[in-house]
Amino acid sequence: MARGQLRVYLGAAPGVGKTYKMLEEGRRRQHRGTDVVVGFIESHGRPTTEAMIGDLEVVPRKTMSYKAATFTEMDIDAVLARRPQVALVDELAHTNVPGSRNAKRWQDIDELLDAGITVLSTVNIQHLESLNDVVEQITKQLNKLVEVVKVVDLTDGNHIERELMLVKVRAAGKDRDEMKRLADIFRGRILDVTDKSYTIELTGTGEKLDAFLQAIEPGVILAALQAEVEAIEEQLAAGQWMGKA
Repeated sequence: MARGQLRVYLGAAPGVGKTYKMLEEGRRRQHRGTDVVVGFIESHGRPTTEAMIGDLEVVPRKTMSYKAATFTEMDIDAVLARRPQVALVDELAHTNVPGSRNAKRWQDIDELLDAGITVLSTVNIQHLESLNDVVEQITKQLNKLVEVVKVVDLTDGNHIERELMLVKVRAAGKDRDEMKRLADIFRGRILDVTDKSYTIELTGTGEKLDAFLQAIEPGVILAALQAEVEAIEEQLAAGQWMGKA
């Protein structure tokens, strides 16, 4: 069986249009007669992205629980059982919820490629620093004679701003790795590290940011600042970020 092909849409930041362009390509292939399914799409509530899904078949997600919160992940077994020619799988760098078969979504994608399924995916430049394992995996794919690995850069153009949150949390001893894992699950970025704390940046809908706060143990949050991006920039410039280690 020939191994599937991988195409990655690369963007400098959330909201530049990676998912939209991936869906657009998926629909183009579908209209040409290719069997295309949506394995996992994160629309972040954007109406234009949700509308672009159109009549594409969406494989139902798998629901999982972690730290009293509910998450949905791609159902890798359901996609493999469906055996499409092409699967659209958003956020290649995503960390799966603990208890998933694979720790990272790129490992799920690798299984699809091994099954002969071509995958279209997306990744933000901000995540490349933590993707050394992905680079190694792409090298393996090339060694397996993958026909095409295409990267589409979507840096240029307008992007949609969402809510942004900076949260300073206790991170010492045995809780340090757990807090990093939680940040990864919510696609957060650790901006500052001390021996006792992390400062984490998250972007997304208000519901997503609230869910992150609810997943943290009581007493762990040292300071939090949440607002529209423009408002948070004004508060930072005014020196209103008052978190202390």
